[in-house]
Amino acid sequence: MRQKVEALHWKPGEGAKVQCQLCPHSCVIGDGGKGICGTRVNRKGVLYADGHGIYPVVHLDPIEKKPLNHFLPGRRILSVGSVGCNLKCRHCQNFSLSCDGPEGMEDYYLPPETLVEGALEKGSIGVAFTYNEPTINFEYLMEVSPKLRSKGAKVVHVTNGHLSEGPWTELMEHTDAANIDVKGFTEDFYRRIVGGHLAPVLRNVEIAVRNDVHVEIAYLVIPGLNDDDDQLKGFVGWVLSSLGPDVPIHFTRFHPDNKMLDIPPTPVDTLFRARKSAMETGVHYVYVGNIWDDETGNTRCPQCSALLVSREGFSAKVMNMKDGRCGKCGLEIAGVW
Repeated sequence: MRQKVEALHWKPGEGAKVQCQLCPHSCVIGDGGKGICGTRVNRKGVLYADGHGIYPVVHLDPIEKKPLNHFLPGRRILSVGSVGCNLKCRHCQNFSLSCDGPEGMEDYYLPPETLVEGALEKGSIGVAFTYNEPTINFEYLMEVSPKLRSKGAKVVHVTNGHLSEGPWTELMEHTDAANIDVKGFTEDFYRRIVGGHLAPVLRNVEIAVRNDVHVEIAYLVIPGLNDDDDQLKGFVGWVLSSLGPDVPIHFTRFHPDNKMLDIPPTPVDTLFRARKSAMETGVHYVYVGNIWDDETGNTRCPQCSALLVSREGFSAKVMNMKDGRCGKCGLEIAGVW
């Protein structure tokens, strides 16, 4: 039986108002109202997590689909998606979930014990919280993540990273891997196109790396909006200076969707140039996503160029590696193998 769950990270306001402190929006919510995410609701001066345990999408996915290329490649992971989001990306490809709310979705309630029990079935390595923005279900994540890890199940988040520092740090303590979107590299892009802020996302990526979470970064390249040299070079420079050369980057191809149907798909040459420039600048592992190209999905040793992981679509085959090192030159390869 699903129970009402009081939210974490909020404080009372004037009258019956409350202020949510989960993400940088810091929504002030009147009685009966919701936050920007659409899942945190004020009822008579108390903030509730109405999305708690609502997961209408449950799949067994290749880990490469997250995308994570350096985290147990070739394995599968139970992937669950909820509703709502704390950003409003005009180009969201999962808008049927991110723009929906939990009302009328009681049939999709996934009890914490059921998720934990099924996390390692059918060859799954654990659970990936994905499809919509997972962190707005913070209370559920904090409940199930320690239990999952105690069973040996991996906890993965595919996230926009747009969370307040306190809750994000708490969440990273119970996280094995994360693919984090850096959606552009200007505050103006975040404000106009995705309805959020860049600075807390960059801070949270850095926190995750410092906390030994395996991190890979996705940068969706949108023609005319975040594909200029200044943004791409700024992004790559930040990766190198703040994270180091071993954090994998995924430059992914934009396809028209949702409210952004007037912009064409990203030219493939743009993605290849971004990848080449990043590698020449010093990033060791740079991939191109949302296209079918084997070479830009393969993992090679940054020292001797030996082929280490061969990929075709979402399938992967590890080769020429032993104990996380290149089988040819012995270089330690960043990741979880």
